[in-house]
Amino acid sequence: LQYMQKSVIEYIWIGGRNELRSKARVLNKVPKAASQVPNWAYDGSSTYQANTENSELTLVPRAMYPDPFRGPGNFMVMCDTYTLRGEPTNTNARSWADSIFDQEPEEEPWFGLEQEYFLMKRKGTTNSKIPLGFPDNGLPNPQGQYYCAVGAENSFGRKLCEEHFHTCLKAGLEIGGINGEVAPGQWEYQIGPVEGIEAADQLWISRYILQRIAEKYDVCVDFEPKPVLGNWNGSGCHANFSTKSMREGNIDRSGFHIIEECMSKLEARHAEHMDVYGEGNDQRMTNGFEAPPYEEFTWGIANRNCSVRIQKSTQENGKGFFEDRRPASNIDPYLVTGILFETCVLDQIAVHPF
Repeated sequence: LQYMQKSVIEYIWIGGRNELRSKARVLNKVPKAASQVPNWAYDGSSTYQANTENSELTLVPRAMYPDPFRGPGNFMVMCDTYTLRGEPTNTNARSWADSIFDQEPEEEPWFGLEQEYFLMKRKGTTNSKIPLGFPDNGLPNPQGQYYCAVGAENSFGRKLCEEHFHTCLKAGLEIGGINGEVAPGQWEYQIGPVEGIEAADQLWISRYILQRIAEKYDVCVDFEPKPVLGNWNGSGCHANFSTKSMREGNIDRSGFHIIEECMSKLEARHAEHMDVYGEGNDQRMTNGFEAPPYEEFTWGIANRNCSVRIQKSTQENGKGFFEDRRPASNIDPYLVTGILFETCVLDQIAVHPF
């Protein structure tokens, strides 16, 4: 709806437990950019970010997207969060990542993020949840029949996922596709390629849209890396990454040579990367179920059991990108995209602030 030169703005931010929060306000104008949307205070003591004696925090709009729920003239804004002294809150990794990308903008980093997740239904009157496609008691058929499958006995939650897909397109996001994943009720979508800080902005907004739509179906979205124990795949958020040098090469090295050099850098900082690649990721990365081992860094050509996979075409063309398969589904993408750029481009060994 359009409201006679008024605009409804949905402010979206990350709470103290890496969860999304949002609230709406009306502006007496239609903004053209996030910079035209005013800052807004909120109660940090109710989001695990402050105590009640000093609870006021500030939302600063950073990226603006058309609101696909309210329609033309209304917007969603991705915000980062600050104390009254202007200091980033302890979950504001965006501020840090932005400062990392700003150091060498000429490298034009591109990211493609593959978000996996489970759709869960509530079980009975308890707080326990099970994936769509699981019976209330017992287990479904083993994995094998569900990946990219069709049919009511194989695919669970497609209507919700298709609605999410098209709603992201309406919001102007660079969503590249969707597919059913290996376990029942498990799905994936892709954001990118998107440059720099905007890749993480768009992934957070896409998660917000997914959870909003899931409300309508009374379904919960689970981003945990291993929500179902046993012989079932976990969920990741593989990060495909390239810079201008990797895509084009430079005067003395091919893009593939630069990518090979990145492998040594990533191996040297493997532990630091794993620290920000998702809580509970060790439950997923058990050297099985298409996940590499947690403690060890490996890379290979066309090898999906490695920490980092390089496509055969990248090797053959002498340029391209690589896929970091270590990040879990519950990552903060600001941290993951930022540390990839820091390690591969800036050659920094400084410990990140999170």
